[in-house]
Amino acid sequence: MVVVVTTERWDLGGDLGVARIGYGAMKLTGWPRGERPDRDTSLAILRRAVELGVNHIDTAYYYARDGVSANELIREALHPYPDDLVIVTKVGALVEGADIALPAAEKTGLTADNLRRGVEANLRSLGLDRMDVVNLRMGDVGEAGGASLAEPLEALLALRDEGLIRHLGISNISADEFAEARKIAPIACVQNLYNLSQRDDDPLVDACAEAGVAFVPFFPVGGFQPVTAEHLESVAARHGATTPQVALAWLLARSPGILLIPGTGSLAHLEENIAAGTLELTAEDLAELG
Repeated sequence: MVVVVTTERWDLGGDLGVARIGYGAMKLTGWPRGERPDRDTSLAILRRAVELGVNHIDTAYYYARDGVSANELIREALHPYPDDLVIVTKVGALVEGADIALPAAEKTGLTADNLRRGVEANLRSLGLDRMDVVNLRMGDVGEAGGASLAEPLEALLALRDEGLIRHLGISNISADEFAEARKIAPIACVQNLYNLSQRDDDPLVDACAEAGVAFVPFFPVGGFQPVTAEHLESVAARHGATTPQVALAWLLARSPGILLIPGTGSLAHLEENIAAGTLELTAEDLAELG
């Protein structure tokens, strides 16, 4: 099957033109749990994604398990990188790691020293001198005694001033934290859990659009729990599409500033995800999906 990524673009950070459908590298490692493709398949997926027009890859230095590292796979598959390829990573409180559940004062991933270590680990493993975008990954949204983002964001600003980072983003944050962050630093993107059936961040999606900030939903088709919604299957059947394709197309229609980073360990699913960029949902479809 020959498909081409959607031609719709977004200027990430105001100067990095990216296609609205990108690729998330987490599933290449089976991290934090689950199956992973073999190495040759992983490399083929990354190369095929770029071949089809994907130029926004989301990763993290801690996407690694049993000796398989997403960053090292990206480097092996794509280095020297295409001039227009944008690689985005994250540092901070670790997902599915010990740090995420600690009290705010004990979140060691958010200290200035460890943020630097995280950025440098990404640069080293990817073979880069500067990261295009680094997301500050906070703890669980709304957790009691949540860590303040001011100090870690200022630490990343210092790394930006050193030339190690081009743009800053924030991840797993509330609407109030988004407003706070924008007073501290220019924010290129927000990366939060959001999809067709998990819409708690509707106001934040709208706030990002109003501010000209990209919103990058993780688990866009549900992650470890496949997305479900009333009429999803009937809309998919009407278009001869899969339900994940409809879920992705709904996100593209939800806001012009939404950028997708669906991950997969399958070449066939990669092409299905990219083909969702050509799926045009009607007003009737969107009304049925709510």
